[in-house]
Amino acid sequence: MDVAIEELVTQAGVSRARACELVGRSRASHYRAKNPPPPPAPASVPKPQPRALREDERAAVLGVLHSDRFIDSAPAEVYATLLDEGIYLASVSTMYRLLHSVGQVRERRAHSVHPASVKPELVAHGPNRVWSWDITKLHGPAKWTYFYLYVILDIYSRYVVGWMLAPNERATLAQLLIDDTVTKHSIDPDQLTLHADRGSSMASKPVAFLLADLGVTKSHSRPHVPNDNPFSESQFKTMKYRPDFPKSFDTIEQGREFCQHFFAWYNMDHRHSGIGWHTPASVHYGTAEEVRQQRAATLDAAFQSHPERFVSKPPTPPQLPTTTWINKPEEENATNT
Repeated sequence: MDVAIEELVTQAGVSRARACELVGRSRASHYRAKNPPPPPAPASVPKPQPRALREDERAAVLGVLHSDRFIDSAPAEVYATLLDEGIYLASVSTMYRLLHSVGQVRERRAHSVHPASVKPELVAHGPNRVWSWDITKLHGPAKWTYFYLYVILDIYSRYVVGWMLAPNERATLAQLLIDDTVTKHSIDPDQLTLHADRGSSMASKPVAFLLADLGVTKSHSRPHVPNDNPFSESQFKTMKYRPDFPKSFDTIEQGREFCQHFFAWYNMDHRHSGIGWHTPASVHYGTAEEVRQQRAATLDAAFQSHPERFVSKPPTPPQLPTTTWINKPEEENATNT
């Protein structure tokens, strides 16, 4: 067909477009046959990413994440713990990417959605300014039997300042715990606000009279707004999602033994995201800034060894909080906008 077109053009003197029309061939097909496109260039081999970890380094990071010590810890907590020991292996995002590459990143918990809260509005600029307290049930040896765990938490440092496990919920028991904890931490009159929900013990007159005698300001959540007390709820969630948390306790002594170990870990070893991945004890007792400087030195050394692995700027440890809120005050929001 292409030969016939060329003969019509050269011998009959018709235009090439007219020749294509006469033989019933598309001009585009004719020109494409005369001038075929060049063959595709061979695929180029991508250059290796200069910031990427080597295979042996990737294996080493996964080995640490899979170790017995860190198998139940989040990458950010592993990162902070190793930094405190003067070790830098990779960034938190790199740890997540490595875990994702082997199919080991997923959410294990079902999250519920609660309505946004506005009040009460409490502000803490340091430890022992605002405490939060609540009571949770721990399953006992038989159905419908419980032990009652009372916990008082400092919202600035997340440090558990006092706790008690009792066979029942009583306002008199709450009185004893609050009185003992305030005395133990040398709280002065008008220094502290104590926040709680509106449970029967929390809103009882004996507790209110005690707080008035101690010079402690009381605060309560709004009715039917469970996230007005977020710090206590978060602490209980951390405890009950621990891998070693049992489904039930045979005796109250067994429950107290578990709580002793848990609160020692929570205060002294647990790196908390809300306080720059420091431990509550470190923030509560003022050693967190020194720990942060040590982390910065470790990150500086890592940057000096492999600057190509840090894209925009040298790595820095998270900042320490300066203020903690229960429902950020409206004037604070207006100032920051």
